[in-house]
Amino acid sequence: MKKFKLSSVHIIPLSFLCAILLGTLLLALPVSSASGSATPLIDALFTATTSVCVTGLVVVDTFSYWSLFGQAVILLLIQIGGLGVITVVSTLMLVAHKRFSLTNRLMLRDALNLDSLSDLLGFLARVARGTLLVELAGALFYMLDFVPRYGPVRGIWASVFTAVSAFCNAGIDVLGPDSLIPFHDNPLVLTVTMLLIVTGGLGFVVWFDLYGKTATGIKQRFTASEIFRSFTEHTKLVLSLSLALIAAGTAIVFAAECQNTETMGTLSLPLKLLNSLFESVTFRTAGFATISQKALTDVSCLAAYFLMFVGGSPIGTAGGIKTTTFYLSILNISSYVRGKNSAHAYKRSVSADQMMKATAIAEVSLGTVMVLTLLLVATNPVGIRDGLFEVMSACATVGLTRGVTPLLNTAGKLIITLGMYLGRIGPISMALFLVGGRKEESDVRYAEGNFFIG
Repeated sequence: MKKFKLSSVHIIPLSFLCAILLGTLLLALPVSSASGSATPLIDALFTATTSVCVTGLVVVDTFSYWSLFGQAVILLLIQIGGLGVITVVSTLMLVAHKRFSLTNRLMLRDALNLDSLSDLLGFLARVARGTLLVELAGALFYMLDFVPRYGPVRGIWASVFTAVSAFCNAGIDVLGPDSLIPFHDNPLVLTVTMLLIVTGGLGFVVWFDLYGKTATGIKQRFTASEIFRSFTEHTKLVLSLSLALIAAGTAIVFAAECQNTETMGTLSLPLKLLNSLFESVTFRTAGFATISQKALTDVSCLAAYFLMFVGGSPIGTAGGIKTTTFYLSILNISSYVRGKNSAHAYKRSVSADQMMKATAIAEVSLGTVMVLTLLLVATNPVGIRDGLFEVMSACATVGLTRGVTPLLNTAGKLIITLGMYLGRIGPISMALFLVGGRKEESDVRYAEGNFFIG
């Protein structure tokens, strides 16, 4: 009998599932709710999933329904989910000076989506330190507003919770029932939140390349363009795509909402620009809201669908199919249309395998969104526009809603829970999990068929 051995294809999805189930059990306990009563299992499951999958959709208000213990569990799940279960466990092993076997290293490499074992533990240590420093800095800046507003105890807790949630792109808060809408005119809170979201969404590889090359460039008195040219092709692509998406999203939201009195039509011009920028940033993965999502125009909704689907960048805390995946899938189409057998970006060739993988991720993810949207609309009294917004938000682990989440029935909650889980591990990962990973190519060759296309 052949012995079955778990690989990273199996362990990574299972690690998230185990974290969700453990979180569900803890949140279902009476001690986790503010009322002291047990939470229905479906609501505990939904909350644990949205926390571990750093999504932000909630069926009960986080600030009022959960006790301090419950909120602490949610915060811990957000941190674990944002960095990844394998990454967090590996960090604890590193702190405890535990020995890393080759299997451990391979697992960590796959969890971080890296392509090399070189200096893997050094990379992990830098990720842990960088995360701690960024979240601490965010919390300290939040305290400038939250401590005077809420008092020392609640102010510090709200600052820490919001900083971790923003950096992990979770979008869950303990500030009130309306997300950051009460702070739509607060430049400090909105700016800190955007910086945390973007920092987490750029990806750790980009972090270290930016820091190292910029520090070297400053020492050697390079110009800004020389420093940019010294970055790796991945960093250049991520920065260019991120800036382009943020700028385009800001322009579209501003044009669509500047006269909409239900969103930002009554705000001053500077606040309209600030909130448009915030919406563009939060659409891509974060889930915080400064204006009513229900009142958004159709144009803003279309922009949201696209930005949520693309999401942030790889090897970070963001969701979506990722910026580079979107770019390479478009590059694949472009190469075929132009009759080219190769493609390049920033004077570096892009392999056909990479473009095929990107296209597969985009297509499977889009198909998943379509299927789950049909299921949600069929089982809940939700229109296609709101249903697509809800499912896209779940599958891209964004966390924005047009008022649908609290009204979901049991079937709807399970559909969105599945969407959040698939969005965090990736539909492709689930497919590989079910088939046991990629199989070796068979030696059998068939005669070439003649299939008509188009």
